[in-house]
Amino acid sequence: MVQYTEILVRYGELSTKGKNRKDFIGRLAGNVERVLRDFPQVKIHPRHDRMHIVLNGAPFEEVDKRLKKVFGIQTYSPSIKVEKNIEAIEETSLELMKATFKPGMTFKVNTRRGDHKFEYDTNQINNMVGDYLFKNMDGLKAEMKHPDIVLRVEVRQDAVYISSELLHGIGGMPVGTAGKAIMMLSGGIDSPVASYLAMKRGVEIEMVHFFSPPYTTEKALAKAKELTGILANYSGKINFIAVPFAEIQETIKEKLPEGYLMTVQRRFMLRLADIIREKRGGLAIFNGESVGQVASQTLESMVAINDVTTTPVLRPVATMDKTEIIARAEEIGTFDLSIQPFEDCCTIFAPPRPKTKPKLDKAREYEARLDVDGLIQRALDGIEITPIHANQKFLADKAEEDLNLL
Repeated sequence: MVQYTEILVRYGELSTKGKNRKDFIGRLAGNVERVLRDFPQVKIHPRHDRMHIVLNGAPFEEVDKRLKKVFGIQTYSPSIKVEKNIEAIEETSLELMKATFKPGMTFKVNTRRGDHKFEYDTNQINNMVGDYLFKNMDGLKAEMKHPDIVLRVEVRQDAVYISSELLHGIGGMPVGTAGKAIMMLSGGIDSPVASYLAMKRGVEIEMVHFFSPPYTTEKALAKAKELTGILANYSGKINFIAVPFAEIQETIKEKLPEGYLMTVQRRFMLRLADIIREKRGGLAIFNGESVGQVASQTLESMVAINDVTTTPVLRPVATMDKTEIIARAEEIGTFDLSIQPFEDCCTIFAPPRPKTKPKLDKAREYEARLDVDGLIQRALDGIEITPIHANQKFLADKAEEDLNLL
């Protein structure tokens, strides 16, 4: 087993950030430090062109799992740091090749020289290391265009770094670099994927979830919290804001025509999300709407619902079809939980024949029959805020409570 000394992280998109680059790299370093906090021996050195994560004996395999969930990392390589002499370079290159090479693979040596005072140039190092490998290994075959293994030798001012793997991160921007927003999280498939995509663009999110006891169960609320715990793997702690919504839904069902129940409910949800956003310093609202997927997500419905705010309402999955959204949900680990059959407030009060093309003037007219300000204020008075950490579980606790009641 090769003992890597450090990981070289490449920034990708951050390289385009000009004068702000330092701030973006600093935020990325903080996010990496957060996911590796239970490896106190690890030291992080963010530099202009790449980040060095010095392992100091920490297991690369465990560190690797964490780095795969940090936005802002384009690629990274587990590396071995050696002294700046050709013998050390050759011996370490051989060690890495023996650990990586399998019969039939092709390879090439790729040297980069940041220290131009080093006694050998890149071509000389490539040739010397290649010759050394051929002398000490059988079955090697060089391939310059599309090799299976690229042995990378980086000659820098302080040392030489050698690696044989180029691993891909999830890209995007470090969470927190694009400001803060509110995410309208249901218990379904779409909004967790929208949350992931918002965070990938550097947005720090707080979840707003509407629940309607006694019509929705504690398990439905626990499910939404647990989905938040999965997403917290990618961002760190996420605040979960539960908003009681039963009174609003009961009032709308009692006083308004059936066809406009969904439209007016969504207008209330958006109003509440916007007030919470303003109180908590958010700049925008995100949701999981996909154009035309259900009645409330037609363009006509969006016009009638968006009418209540001038705040940007962003829909990361708006143009994705369901199979694309499901594939991403499976990839990020939310799908199996999203399909658990605990109904949220949107499905409990869904009318059998909602208007797919509601009229804005009608929505306003019907809504004017209600005590909008009073309903909104009572919902705000009942909100509960829970900080949720990565992989935090809630459904298991509810199952245990149910057993205790039997």
